Amino acid sequence: MSPDSRLTREVILESINDGVYATDRERKIIYWSRSAERITGWKADDILGRRCSDDVLCHEDKDGRRLCGEDYCPLYRCMVTGQSSRLPIIVFALSKAGDRIPMNVSVAPIRSSAGEVIGGVETFRDLTPEFSDIQRVGKIQSLSIRKRLPEDARIRFSSHYIPQDIIGGDYYAVARLDEDRFGFLMADVTGHGMSAALYTMYLGSLWESHRALLSRPREFARRVNEGLYTLFEGEGSFAAGVCGVFDLKEKLVRFVGAGNPPGLLLRGGRCERLDCSGIPLGCFDGASYDERVAGVGSGDCVLFFTDGATEIPHGNGEFLGVEGLVSILEKTGYPRSATGLEAIEKELLAYSNRIRFDDDLTFLEARLL
Repeated sequence: MSPDSRLTREVILESINDGVYATDRERKIIYWSRSAERITGWKADDILGRRCSDDVLCHEDKDGRRLCGEDYCPLYRCMVTGQSSRLPIIVFALSKAGDRIPMNVSVAPIRSSAGEVIGGVETFRDLTPEFSDIQRVGKIQSLSIRKRLPEDARIRFSSHYIPQDIIGGDYYAVARLDEDRFGFLMADVTGHGMSAALYTMYLGSLWESHRALLSRPREFARRVNEGLYTLFEGEGSFAAGVCGVFDLKEKLVRFVGAGNPPGLLLRGGRCERLDCSGIPLGCFDGASYDERVAGVGSGDCVLFFTDGATEIPHGNGEFLGVEGLVSILEKTGYPRSATGLEAIEKELLAYSNRIRFDDDLTFLEARLL
């Protein structure tokens, strides 16, 4: 049977439920679909021939940052890098009626037959029906994660958490166990979105139930693994992480690795890796864990991080890796300078050559004073 000649590319594009628009390399809009009209209220006559950077749609990201310049525009970045977005990005666009519309946005470069990038295409889906639920989950998750870090004249804890979107799959917590000991947990649940966020909240309940056991990190890890295995069984999900205790009287950190990237112990201009390998939490029933010990003293800095800090692809497709992260720390003068964790995030984002990280990013720092 011969194909129906009426099924042209334009007819197919006009039938897609998601909004679609395309620009040339100068970001002049050359195509605006019917679904784009329906979602935004902007007609093709309002849009075609205008540059997407003319602030017609006034795109903003989840943090309220304007995206219509060159540095932060997803469509522009995809044309410069020649890379499609790996995951949808939540973006807010201005409708013709003046309302802010939450959207799931994906971008890709348009290439000529010779492989040259000649434009870009963006697809977007209206998130309005489910966005209120995403906001509620994000608020609850934020309350679960952003606990007040304990204070002590001998040690200072800091954290920096950047979810890939409004909700994420990373979790961290620190608590005082007694006068001289502080327990901690950092974990990265597989996946993104609503399910990963809900898993982190369950992880928070396990933290509250078992954190007194952190004086024995192996036992704490065993209990958390038991709880997560019951939740994950049959799903293939898991949580890579590290947990342990800073003992200021004994001047050491005892910790258990569960498939996390190595931590870093920085002292006197030197950097020592803390092995955090091990079976991820929730993978196997009855998994056992090894406890490791490192001495710490005044002036030392211990930095733990999720793989969002190392599995960052560059233009050549290679991941930054731990060595690359260490190089960035050295470049910023960390931890000797006044450089904070936010500055490291900016350097990582610059390395990625993307507008936003493809994964959640979490740093947990302890400085011995």
